[in-house]
Parts: sequence; structure tokens; C-alpha cells
Amino acid sequence: MRDISRRGLIGLGAGAAAAMGLAACGTQEQDGGSHSGGSGKGKPGKPEHTARPLGDGSTSNTGKQPRQPGKPVPLEPGQTPPQFVIFSWDGAGEVGNGLFPRFLELAKEHDAHMTFFLSGIYLLPESKKRLYRPPNNAPGASDIGYLTDDHIKATLKNVRQAWLDGHEIGTHFNGHFCSGYGTVANWTPKQWRSEIDQAKSFVKEWRTNTGWTDLAPLPFDYDKELIGGRTPCLLGQNNLLPTARDLGWRYDASSPGGRQRWPEKKAGVWDLPLQAIPFPGHTFEVLSMDYNILANQSINSTKAPSYNYPGWRTQATNSYIAGFKRAYETNRAPFFIGNHFEEWNGGIYMDAVERAFKYIAREKEKGGDVRLVSFRQFVDWMDVQPPEVLAKLRSLDVGQQPAGGWKAFLGEAGKGSSAGAGNAA
Repeated sequence: MRDISRRGLIGLGAGAAAAMGLAACGTQEQDGGSHSGGSGKGKPGKPEHTARPLGDGSTSNTGKQPRQPGKPVPLEPGQTPPQFVIFSWDGAGEVGNGLFPRFLELAKEHDAHMTFFLSGIYLLPESKKRLYRPPNNAPGASDIGYLTDDHIKATLKNVRQAWLDGHEIGTHFNGHFCSGYGTVANWTPKQWRSEIDQAKSFVKEWRTNTGWTDLAPLPFDYDKELIGGRTPCLLGQNNLLPTARDLGWRYDASSPGGRQRWPEKKAGVWDLPLQAIPFPGHTFEVLSMDYNILANQSINSTKAPSYNYPGWRTQATNSYIAGFKRAYETNRAPFFIGNHFEEWNGGIYMDAVERAFKYIAREKEKGGDVRLVSFRQFVDWMDVQPPEVLAKLRSLDVGQQPAGGWKAFLGEAGKGSSAGAGNAA
């Protein structure tokens, strides 16, 4: 088996599966919770506020989202920053394989939160597909499949539960075009605006488009809920960002090949990329997403010989854990992991994600300041930190420890300190 270098993988991006014919589904009252930015243990159950239907009743305003952490606060001088870990899911469609509820239950067991990037057309019946007008593509075209009616209903159920459990609902846009003339890489800011407006409309008007008036509405106002997304194939970010900024988005998770460093803003929007992480057994690194690990192990095949699965499962698990440990033990850069609800190579990547998740959760439960949060919760924390503190954090390279420890390194942050970073670990 040949190796695929990290540089080669970056071009494949988050949604390369669709481009290569692997059309898998990318696929709550306020609780005071723990100290800021944490996952805050909330109480299950329905919001106390009376739901106010919005539009055709597909969505509703139910007040503050349940199971949220307390209000974020700035780091104290010399305080060690938390280790943030954000698990995210592209597409967020439930197609009967039980993966969406599996990871909702896992998060609930460990008082954790995630981000679900919902593909808008996953709430649009195929019989109405011509309502979708993708830029530079024919009406109704899509490089991912439309869901069956039963799967749309299952997706609605799980998206509803995800928000009530405190998770974030972002967007993975719609048709997932990765190649050819119609690729998202070529879309203009105006075309991105059209794609976003359509993605939102499919979420906000699923009752009209399906005729299902007997199902409960989604319990959020998507105009307010939607503050970020991830583009198909990690393409097109430069032209997306002006539109994202104009829409008031707070982050974008589309940049490929990021390093494990503290992030910064692009065009006024937090740039939160998938990251290069250690790949056990190799000298190169791999992007922190299930598909990119698969591409290195089985050369894009989703049904490789099963005798490979135990070793590959372990390798994928250890790759995620190595990425976590490198950040946790050195610069405390946030760790971003992307996934799809897929069953590639016998489901080993879903097993790897679960095993890594449990490892990270155990570190939190042992008393470490590890926070399994959504992207929204992470940028809430970032936005209250003093600029000089963030500048200090960004000065640390991958695997680099702070000179003299965190107390010395951040002890004078905001007071004109010129303390430098330590040597790489």
C-alpha cells in the first residue's frame, strides 16, 4: 500500500468522498454549568418557555438553549488555558444506521457538546429537488443523494434532540460539489449567499416542502442559530468569508491543513481549520478527519479486506489520541476533529472516534480542564479573552511549551510582558 502525504490529502478535503463517488451521508433551559467555556452539566427535558412558531411552523423560538455552560470569562493572569476539543459532523443526516443517536448518547453520557453541520437538502424530499438551484449546476443537481422520507424524519428527530441536548446546528450547505465547472471552489460571494439562503430555507420550510404538519417543529430559530459552517471538500473559503462576515457569522471551519496552534480571524471571522495530527507508523501527518485517515489506509476504498480492520481501527484511534495529547501537554491549542456518519471499512472509523472521545472524556473526568464543546461555545470563550492573551497563545508553535510554565508565560499578559515561548516539546 502506498502512503499519501499530508500535502496530498489536503486537496481531498472534508467531502472528498462525494467527489469520488463515496456519497455517504456527511452523512434546554440555560444551565449555569461549570466555569466558562466548559460543557456545563445541564438538565434534560423540554424548555420551560412556550414555543413560538416561526414561519410555516417548521422551526420555533423556545427561548434559551438548554444544557449550556456558564457565561465565559477571561483567563486570570497566569492561569493555564483549558484544553478545548471540538468534535463535528459533516452532513448530519440519519440514514437508518443509528450513528446520529449513537453519538448523541455518547455525548450525553460524558456531559459533552458537539457541532452538527447539517446539509440543507437532507430536509428536502427528492420529489421537490428542483426547488434547489445550485450555483453553476442544473436545478436539483447534487453530488450527495437526497434522503428518503423516513430518513428525513429520522434526521429531523435527531437534529431536534441534538439542539435540546445543547449541541450546535451549523451548515454543510447543500449539494456538495467538489469538482468540475460547478465546484464550490469557483463560487462567488454572491453565489455563496444564494447557497446559504437556500440551505436555511430548507431547514425553515421543511413542513411546506414535505407536507408533514403532524411532526414537532425544530426548537430553534435557524437565523439566530446559524453562526458557522464547513464547506464541501474544504473548498471555496476565500469567497465564502465576505458573505459569512456580512451575515454575521462568527466562525468558519473550512480551511484545510491547519496546524495545532491557537486560531486567528480571517476577514473578521474565526478561522477554525481541520488540523494535521500525528499518524502512528508514519513520518507524515494526517488531517483530523475520518475520510483522510481512510484515504491513507485503504487508498480511498470504503470496503477494503476486513483483515485490515483491527489494525486500522487502532491506528485511527491512536492518531486522534496523539493529536489530543500533543496539544494538552504543550501549547493547549484547541483540537478540531471532523467526521461523517459513515460505515466505511466496517465502521472502524466510528469506533475510533468513540474510543478517542472516551479517552479524552476520561481526562476531563479525572479533573483535567478539558472541555468537549461545540464551535459556538469555543468562540464564545475566545471572544472574551483579551487580545494580548490571545497573541501570547498564538506565539506558541505546535508542540511548544510555554517558557517557565503557564504561570510565568501568561502571568504578565495584558501588562506588556515580553516573555517568550519555550522550546518545542
